[in-house]
Amino acid sequence: MGATEVVLAVMLGGPQHGYEIKRVHDEWFPSGKPLAYGQVYATLSRLEKDECVEVVETKVDAGPERTVYALTDRGRQRVEHWLSEPLVDGAVSVGELVRKTVAAVRTSSDPRPMLARQRTAFLRQMHDLQQATAADPLSVLARDHVLAHLDADLRWLDRALERVADVNLEAAR
Repeated sequence: MGATEVVLAVMLGGPQHGYEIKRVHDEWFPSGKPLAYGQVYATLSRLEKDECVEVVETKVDAGPERTVYALTDRGRQRVEHWLSEPLVDGAVSVGELVRKTVAAVRTSSDPRPMLARQRTAFLRQMHDLQQATAADPLSVLARDHVLAHLDADLRWLDRALERVADVNLEAAR
């Protein structure tokens, strides 16, 4: 999920400043990685340059100056297009875990201890997510997605361990 589109989606709720956008994002995805303030402001800057958002107000309350942004028609069209389009993973993405495993095997290192530690970390993360209470059904939906991916990653780890054993057998012959 691109931060750009999520920022636009958050802004469908009306004009907001960066702190509000970050707060709403983090509420929407409580089991996800919090959005960094720097990422919010860099995204807003790009969106302003792309004419998807515009500055509508600069507030100076008791705290720091806050610039309030609103969606333009172009920004609204962009987020509506993003929300309506299906995801297509044209190219298979190779994640860090796959790269580490392949690199370990290709450099004659034994990836099994790393894979075992990764399995433990995934199981711990799953346990923590299952124990967490969610405030609303959409938070549960997001958590279920993360849990499904962790489950798939655990199955991949099992297959990787089998294939690594096969590669080691081949190399031993």
